[in-house]
Order: sequence, then structure tokens, then C-alpha cells
Amino acid sequence: MFQQLLSHYNYWFYALMLVLGLYGMISKGNLVKKLVAMNIFQWAIIFFFLSIGAKRGGDIPILPEHGHMEVTARASEFVNPLPHVLMLTAIVVGVATTGIALALILRIYRRWGSLEEDEIIGRLKENG
Repeated sequence: MFQQLLSHYNYWFYALMLVLGLYGMISKGNLVKKLVAMNIFQWAIIFFFLSIGAKRGGDIPILPEHGHMEVTARASEFVNPLPHVLMLTAIVVGVATTGIALALILRIYRRWGSLEEDEIIGRLKENG
């Protein structure tokens, strides 16, 4: 049983990345550090889905044309492309989210002169 747990080391690594990302988002006060932690969390999920979609010995799901011959195929012979396609979309969304977050962080820094969450909240309470 222990050998079986160790054989899935990649899933343990993804779980560690998830925990580190979640910890960073909750515990850090700096907005840039929170953004980096969010990206670590997001990449852990992407890596997890890509691992699920991988199959040893699998082929791409494109059947070659053989003239008039009947081609039969088993689904177990092919790699499922859906997780890979979904993760390409997730990567694009993640890059866009990171770009917008960096632009907002820049605006926050220019307005409040700090990236520390506690300082910004304190200044908001003083002004509000």
C-alpha cells in the first residue's frame, strides 16, 4: 500500500502546491505575494487536470483514412483531449486574471503608497 502511495508522487506535489497557494492567499498581507500564491494555487489545479488526462501508450484521437476499409477503434486506446483543451482555456484565463490583478495592484500602490493590506485598510478607515 505504501508503494502505491509513493507511485503517485505527482499528486502529492500538486496537493502541496494547493496547500502552499491557499496558505499564501490567506496569511500574506502583501498584495503581490497574494497574487503569486493565487497563481501557485491555479497552476496546481492545471497540473492536476493534465495528469489526469495523460495516458501511457495512448494515441491521439484521430483515425487515419484507409480508403474503403472499415476502421474500428477502442476508446481505451486513445488519450482524452478534453482535459488538455480545458486547461488551455484555464491558462489563458489565468494570464488575463494575473494581468488585470497586476494593473489593479499598480493603481492601488499609486493611490495609497503601499501594497500591505493592513496599511491600506487603515488608511481607508481614516479617510472614511
